This record gives sequence, C-alpha cells and structure tokens, in this order.
Amino acid sequence: MKKIIAIIRPDKLELVKNSLEEAGCHGMTVREVKGRGRQLGVTESYRGHDYRIDLLPKTEIEIVATDSAVETIVQTIVDNAKTGDIGDGKIFISPVEDVVRIRTGERGEKAI
Repeated sequence: MKKIIAIIRPDKLELVKNSLEEAGCHGMTVREVKGRGRQLGVTESYRGHDYRIDLLPKTEIEIVATDSAVETIVQTIVDNAKTGDIGDGKIFISPVEDVVRIRTGERGEKAI
C-alpha cells in the first residue's frame, strides 16, 4: 500500500476529484494549505505599495491506495492538474505499513 499526497492548484480540485472518482478512486482527504516551491511566491501591488506573498494557497489531496492502483491515480492527477505553468504542484508517494478500518477492525488492503 502507498500514501499519495498531491499538492495542486485550488482551482483544479473539482476536475481532479471528479477524474479520480471516474478512475475508481473514491476515498481521499482534502485540505486547504499554503506553501511555496521554486515559485517563491508572487509580488502584488496594492494602493501603490508592493507586497510579497511568499506562501500561496494550495490544495492537498491525500489518498491511501493499493500498489496496483498507484500509477493510475498519479497519472490521473497529473493529467488533470497540469497547466504547464510554474506552481502546478507536486505528488509525493510513500509506503504505508498498515491500515485499520475502525468500524469493522479490517486490516490492510481490505480496509482501504
């Protein structure tokens, strides 16, 4: 099993979420976050003064999936979140040792 954490543009959430559902991925956790990467933020002007905004709003999607589903999920996110511009985001994939469904006590892939 793997945990997939995708950091994407907030305006891409609905498209990514709907595409993931079509691909068979229904379980996810979504958070509104702020961060920066190589983009290092933006500079905006307000009433003649420049302000540097170095933490930009992003959306984090967290999914735990079977090993066999990971590539489909990652490709679905990339295909639907990509604009080609700096700031599109990143996807992190890490191993998950175990999962427990609290309601039934099921463990492992059955609990996903």
